[in-house]
Amino acid sequence: MGYTIDIDTGGTFTDGFFVSGSRVEPVKVPTTPHDLTICFLACIKAGAERFGLSVEDLLYDTDIIRFSNTIGTNTIIERDGSRIGLLVTGGREGLVPTGNGDGKAPLVDPEMVAAVNEKTSPVGEVLQVPDAKAVMEAAQGLIDRGARCLVVALTYSDVNPQNERAIRSIIKGEYPRDFLGSVPVFLSSDISSRSGEEERINAAVLNAYIHGKLVSMLYKAGEELRRRMYGKNLFVVHNNHAVARVAKTRAINTYNSGPAAGLMGARVTGLAYGADAVISADMGGTSFDLGYVQQGQVSYTLKPDVEGFRVNVPMVEIKAVGAGGGSIASVVNGALGVGPRSAGALPGPVCFDLGGTEPTVTDADLILGVFDPEYFLGGAMKLNLEKARNTMAEKVAEPLGLSVEAAALSVKETIDAGMGRELMKIRERLAGDADPLLVVYGGAGPAHCCHAARAAGIKKIVITPFSAVFSAYSASGMDVGHIYYARTDTPFGETSDFSALPAALETLTKEAERDIRGEGFTFEDMKLSLELLVQETGRGTEIKFGAPLDFFKSSEDVARAVKTARDLLGQNGHGGDLNLNMVCLAAQAEVPHFHVKEVPVSGEEAKAAIKSVRSVFLDVEKGFQEIPVYDRSLLTHGHRLSGPALVESEQTTVLVSEGWQMTVDKFNNAVLEEVTES
Repeated sequence: MGYTIDIDTGGTFTDGFFVSGSRVEPVKVPTTPHDLTICFLACIKAGAERFGLSVEDLLYDTDIIRFSNTIGTNTIIERDGSRIGLLVTGGREGLVPTGNGDGKAPLVDPEMVAAVNEKTSPVGEVLQVPDAKAVMEAAQGLIDRGARCLVVALTYSDVNPQNERAIRSIIKGEYPRDFLGSVPVFLSSDISSRSGEEERINAAVLNAYIHGKLVSMLYKAGEELRRRMYGKNLFVVHNNHAVARVAKTRAINTYNSGPAAGLMGARVTGLAYGADAVISADMGGTSFDLGYVQQGQVSYTLKPDVEGFRVNVPMVEIKAVGAGGGSIASVVNGALGVGPRSAGALPGPVCFDLGGTEPTVTDADLILGVFDPEYFLGGAMKLNLEKARNTMAEKVAEPLGLSVEAAALSVKETIDAGMGRELMKIRERLAGDADPLLVVYGGAGPAHCCHAARAAGIKKIVITPFSAVFSAYSASGMDVGHIYYARTDTPFGETSDFSALPAALETLTKEAERDIRGEGFTFEDMKLSLELLVQETGRGTEIKFGAPLDFFKSSEDVARAVKTARDLLGQNGHGGDLNLNMVCLAAQAEVPHFHVKEVPVSGEEAKAAIKSVRSVFLDVEKGFQEIPVYDRSLLTHGHRLSGPALVESEQTTVLVSEGWQMTVDKFNNAVLEEVTES
């Protein structure tokens, strides 16, 4: 039987989820920020070793590799992307992201913006075509000033991209693709055909900014795989809950792809419990990523914020907070702060012994006894407790006049309280009286979830056996797919004229069929679904919801879709006129998935899984307490235990706090519930 491999590269660790039949092997290796190809291949090597195979033998029999990464996110944060030359319509230079209000370098240097004399009307009529000579002079000037790629973003190109395409043809006529001096040319109309000029410029710029580094890494990874006997495509996880081969991936579609995959996994987990509302909480080494599911629909935004830049490329909505295991603790003017700065993978927490000099949340957990210095990542990494204590004493305990243990507990309580506040914001967004299910994952999440949940008033937590590699696990349920948009700009009501829709959908379907065939599937393999983007005419929030592919052929389906739109907009049947802005066609082809199977009830008591007793410091008044440590691999369906207790696996540690109870259910998930006093 063949293998499936899913890999997610985070800021601190790279996670792998390897499956063959009913056998599952999760692995974690340190991320190598200087070259993600190294940790990508190291993860595959670790997976091969779990199966007792060489890398070549594993890859030869692998059916699919899906990969999510942080290249785009890190490139934007660190401002080390490509030097961009930007061509815009004359007079629109003020919309370009040349500012640096946060103190960081701008995405586009002011000197790298050139104006083009051209004009398209708001309804798409070309009133002035760009002059070829002027275009080449502008482009050549940008190239001479160091542009590694060119972006063309013209006014109203979302309605008619003719002038943008003309400029690309002019430039490529001088710099054909096969010339060594050729530079990539990106069009804003290719990235987004949605309204919002500034958002479209930002989207095109961000896509070009991260394109170079992403291409370099992905093609290098693909070549390394081919050298090791993998003969199929490398599939990249997108932030719209699908995967695609490298050649059909736009850089901006990979932004936040790992957290987006995790949210899709949280949705599947929530469905197993019949939960109407689910909050996903991913606490890794660098950040605390939050999303939600309401009535089966994942949090989604039509105009997301990408590291401070508004774009009009719809994607799964994830809120990232600077709270992770690597978050740095510091004392400023007598006050303790934790995060958002992170020690990341390198140098990492002090206890990693890789050169870190600032105390972190992981160092605090180690000092408190939550982590075993000899069993971190199942013993694959030994932690230096002495260094962690000395640094915590110098940087936190002494400035605050506390013992080292009390200082470490303050660090933990600070980060837990901060995460609790963020969870409460999500809970309020779902509705204040909702009782959401919290799905916790990430290497650090299970050690902090009880206190964070309690701060938000959340009573029930689910932690899967794959929580430490959850984004990689979640990607294992993703299919190959693409999303296509067609601008409609037509009234949306029971008597609207939808006669233009069939032709638009036929065009999108042909494009989808071409791409799906390019991925190695047939038209018969393709599943299509339709979503509508609707807005109250001239103003208000734009919404997105599903509808039958041929809804416009049935008056009943049209009426149902209009009612859905009004309900989502809160109009309750008597609001203003609606407009169908766009239609969205999603095409998917199914690939091998991992499916969770139920496990039988254990015949033994939970205490049989206790492997030791550990001294922990979780309360200043109680001081050190002796609490049981359970082996997660020995806990299964029917086992129940009460906190305080620790549950260790090879990838993570669950801290079951006092006042909480943990049960292992039929899915082999750990379900934590706060005990209510009767």
